[in-house]
Amino acid sequence: MTEPRTPGEERLAQLAEPEKEVAAGTRTLVVGPYLTRKRRVSMDAEGEGGNPRPPEARLDEITGLSLAIDLTIVRSLIAPLSSPRPATFIGSGKVEELAGLVRAEEIGLVVMDCALSPVQQRNLEKAWGAKVIDRTGLILEIFGRRARTKEGTLQVELAHLSYQKGRLVRSWTHLERQRGGFGFLGGPGETQIEADRRMIQERMNRIERDLEGVVKTRSLHRTSRRRVPYPIIALVGYTNAGKSTLFNRMTQADVLAENMLFATLDPTSRAIDLPHGEKAILSDTVGFISDLPTMLVAAFRATLEDVVEADVLLHVRDVSHGEAEAQAGDVAVVLRELGIDPDDTRRIIEVWNKADLLSEADRERLAATSQRTGEERRPILISALTGDGIPELLATIEQHLALGRLTYEVDVAAEDGQGLAWLHENTEILERQTKENGHTVLQVRLVAGKEPRFLNRFPEARVL
Repeated sequence: MTEPRTPGEERLAQLAEPEKEVAAGTRTLVVGPYLTRKRRVSMDAEGEGGNPRPPEARLDEITGLSLAIDLTIVRSLIAPLSSPRPATFIGSGKVEELAGLVRAEEIGLVVMDCALSPVQQRNLEKAWGAKVIDRTGLILEIFGRRARTKEGTLQVELAHLSYQKGRLVRSWTHLERQRGGFGFLGGPGETQIEADRRMIQERMNRIERDLEGVVKTRSLHRTSRRRVPYPIIALVGYTNAGKSTLFNRMTQADVLAENMLFATLDPTSRAIDLPHGEKAILSDTVGFISDLPTMLVAAFRATLEDVVEADVLLHVRDVSHGEAEAQAGDVAVVLRELGIDPDDTRRIIEVWNKADLLSEADRERLAATSQRTGEERRPILISALTGDGIPELLATIEQHLALGRLTYEVDVAAEDGQGLAWLHENTEILERQTKENGHTVLQVRLVAGKEPRFLNRFPEARVL
């Protein structure tokens, strides 16, 4: 039997969810309130920047995000904007026009592809008689549905609370109401908003302490992997670029892989074998997206530790997508926020995925472009779905891991079976030749950290 909640716990439960749960099948209007091209050019000239994607591509993306939680999209439309309005973000004429559409189509939810203030959200809900959520609220809703592990659930709740805490300033109508002094909810004279903010902060502190334990556990796992040691390869990329399909292809796993934004939220790791026998750990991660809320990057930092610590990053790109270049730019922004140089070609391999969706001419053009690119920066054209290009990708991963590693030639006597077994277990065997006297001559590449033990066991080995 579930114990009844205290008034404080009940209040915190309300605050922990920034939006009431959006029901699947809700009749939904998607609105893209985008600055006109003239205004975007003006902002670029003033150094303020703006989203470079065309409005149609941005509307397609927010519609895809809405479909990811099974909303029924009745209409999706662009609302050109010269500048945001303080009260409703869009102009009063457009608000009235959309109010008629909401009534006529019996819309229950309006998704606005922008960041709304609490006042703007409340004013639009009043004008339209329907629930309104902004881009951040929608992404949080998706993440809330996708989280499966305790860690993922904690990270989503932390992001929810961070979002809600920032909206307390003007999102409540009872700001002047004073509370009496009872229990832990506050002393005499404490306003409701102060009590709400304090409860949120206390809960956030508890979650952050729990997540610190997750980080420590991951750190211990990484330390144990280094002792093996297996190099770590992390998949990064825009959401729906095909990372999970590639993960399944390389590991023979069955991680959820769907044509859906944010299908993967909780990280997964598996061992893979490289061409010359070395093992590595491949890690699938949450996808990135344009205008990803800062609170989500912060909340999922524990999950993204594998990305920060990885020896090689595979930047998976959907080259069949019309906005592939803009998506790559968004991934670069998030990598920089994590302290990773997106131009580090020694560490990052670009993987051009979904070649199976390209026309024959486009596939040949991209393959030729890849071959003309210098070896250090060369992207690998693949289809994770069909397996085309995977052998070349594995060989390229191996080459990147080999950068900076020493190669030795070692002569192993016929009777030294243990020595031969040690080499196979602890080094990468590049070449092997058996001599007439029964000795085996091997060219081996050392895994990081193995050199002292190798030289102690094979002092006559020669550096190549």
